[in-house]
Amino acid sequence: MKTSIYPYKIKAQVITLKKGDAAYLADELRKNVYVVKEGKIKSYQLNIENGKEQTLYIYSDNHIFDTVTILDGDEHDVSYEVLEDTTLIAYPIEFIRNLLYSFPEFSQKFYLYIAKQMRYMEEMLTDISLYSTSERLVKLIVQDFNPNNLFRFNILDGLSHTETANLIGTVRHIVERHLKELKNENIINIVNRKIQILDSEKLLKKINLLT
Repeated sequence: MKTSIYPYKIKAQVITLKKGDAAYLADELRKNVYVVKEGKIKSYQLNIENGKEQTLYIYSDNHIFDTVTILDGDEHDVSYEVLEDTTLIAYPIEFIRNLLYSFPEFSQKFYLYIAKQMRYMEEMLTDISLYSTSERLVKLIVQDFNPNNLFRFNILDGLSHTETANLIGTVRHIVERHLKELKNENIINIVNRKIQILDSEKLLKKINLLT
């Protein structure tokens, strides 16, 4: 006789969201865990008084949110916006917690995912504090082409300059100025909002990854 790890049958819910939707998931995030099947959705903080916005994560294929709520059960004070048509799979949060308690292999992979989130957040805060906007933008471009960078790989494709600015803690016209400088130096080209690297050596030297 097989014993179920969960007291009732799990029915994953498929959710489809359209680009531009403001995904008000705060209440549901205390009940469900979301896995991105396809698309992009961002989490961000907004200062209502001055209008400043900081993107925390851009979740894309196979990303999971909200891991903070899974661990502590409290509502996470962040907002969400759909950047392109997105499909999510929702699982009851208690089901995920039960997997963590019952299956060491699952919990090991899950906590590794959280560790990568923490390292990403630490790097983002360090970059904003210690590096110029031009250096932050160059790092973002380099990371966008690195498949080993879980939270930065392939996120700039189709992203507006405003959204790019929100990722590195600046404003649109600053990003546009830096991109123009890189284009004038024949380091990059941009076609249909997609960045093409023309000279990777010069690009890496911009952030001292090459000497």
